[in-house]
Amino acid sequence: MKLKEISSEGKLYAFVCSLNEVKEGLEFLSDDSDFIQLGTWNYKKHFSTVPHYHLEHDKPSNLTQEVVLVHKGSVKCRLYTKEGKFVEEVDINEGELIVQIYGVHEYIMNKDSIVLEIKNGPYFGPEVDRKRIDIIDKPS
Repeated sequence: MKLKEISSEGKLYAFVCSLNEVKEGLEFLSDDSDFIQLGTWNYKKHFSTVPHYHLEHDKPSNLTQEVVLVHKGSVKCRLYTKEGKFVEEVDINEGELIVQIYGVHEYIMNKDSIVLEIKNGPYFGPEVDRKRIDIIDKPS
């Protein structure tokens, strides 16, 4: 279930979802055009999906996007433009996740936390795959 979408100047930066109240069946929370596809399953015992595999397609991905799932604890996520302008901050609590679509992100642990991070690859290392920036208007 989508809790919140975070946008700035018409561009989607992230969305926050909860796994605490998942609808029955299959529900996709991402748009078909997103590089990261996010769906929930809520099926009864003995339900079986139809056996299948995914066909190979060229799917260009020129931007790393990530999902951060808080298993235990609480994490504050601050979002900024690539120029370092503050967009918004949101707390991600147990059973919730954030899908990072665009822009700069910073995480602050509100509590001792166990977090699962999922992102598209391959990963080329910190020097090639990411850029640290100076924040213009960091919230206090």
